[in-house]
Amino acid sequence: MNHAQRQPAPAAIAAAPLPASTPAEARKLAENMMDVMNALLAVIERETELVRAGKVREAILLEETKSEMSRRYIAMITLLKASQKYLAQTTPDLLSALHRHHDVFRAMLQVNLTVLATAHAVSEGIVRGVNTEIQRRNIPQTYTAAGQRAQPGRVNMTPIVVNRSM
Repeated sequence: MNHAQRQPAPAAIAAAPLPASTPAEARKLAENMMDVMNALLAVIERETELVRAGKVREAILLEETKSEMSRRYIAMITLLKASQKYLAQTTPDLLSALHRHHDVFRAMLQVNLTVLATAHAVSEGIVRGVNTEIQRRNIPQTYTAAGQRAQPGRVNMTPIVVNRSM
């Protein structure tokens, strides 16, 4: 079989951003990185507020925007890594400012992850509690010949259905 190797389209190669090579490009890169981090942080802060307020359905609506901003963030990080040596040599103060801003960004991400983990744990606890109560009500209350409570069989267990898309 003859398998032709796929080459990237010329437009895709031309569209790939190049690392910074001048002080002006370095400043523009830093500004773009800050803009992307601020935009993503705004979405994350809004999601955190909504989840804390119990408005999970509204928070889910931010998923598409959050995904797009995350893709832009990853692209900027990749470009920044490619430019890091130049930035360290020519504009170390700019690189330091980016590091400080990124530290704040990471701290805010940690708050968001904590809120989401807490909401997940609480909702899981509620679902497990509801399931336990439903199972308790569905199980026949019978006793053995020795007067002990009979253990229900698997046939008596009725699972609940959970929609995990939320």
